[in-house]
Amino acid sequence: MSFVIEKTGLPEVVLIKPKLYNDNRGAFAELYQKNKFFSLLKKKVEFVQENISFSKKNVIRGIHFQIKKPQGKLIRVLNGRIFDVIVDLRKNSSSFGKWIGVHLSSESLEQIWIPPGFGHGFMSKTNNVILSYYVTEYWKPKYERCIKWNDKDLNIKWPLTKNYKPIISNKDSKGLKFKDVKS
Repeated sequence: MSFVIEKTGLPEVVLIKPKLYNDNRGAFAELYQKNKFFSLLKKKVEFVQENISFSKKNVIRGIHFQIKKPQGKLIRVLNGRIFDVIVDLRKNSSSFGKWIGVHLSSESLEQIWIPPGFGHGFMSKTNNVILSYYVTEYWKPKYERCIKWNDKDLNIKWPLTKNYKPIISNKDSKGLKFKDVKS
């Protein structure tokens, strides 16, 4: 198999590590194959949209999610490095309100599968970050929500340096408090 799957601290959220084949010409990796992906997750997942995000160093995006039409996401970094954050927003889950952070990079080719019902955000660690992600539901602006990246109740441990000045969109800076989230 050309993928290895690693469990994370949140149920159903998994890190997918593709096998990289190197030779004197360069390298090759299989990043997605439907049947293998289904087999790894032990369920069928249909992607309906692919998105791409370009970010400067120090950009923080999220924590984004959709109500009523939650999106599952398969995240990969095409260029650069990020600190990726996933928050369990499923009210009936034993891990509701818990979060994990994972370092992803274009060098490692690792991907993260985030099932529907989770919030997602990331911090760009390098310039020219290019992030690609497949989603299981179409983007519906009327259902889109955002939790503030520095919400006190979530207490996410972002890898911030001493003089770090985050770049946050106006929309994200007006995000909800975690305690005010209604899914």
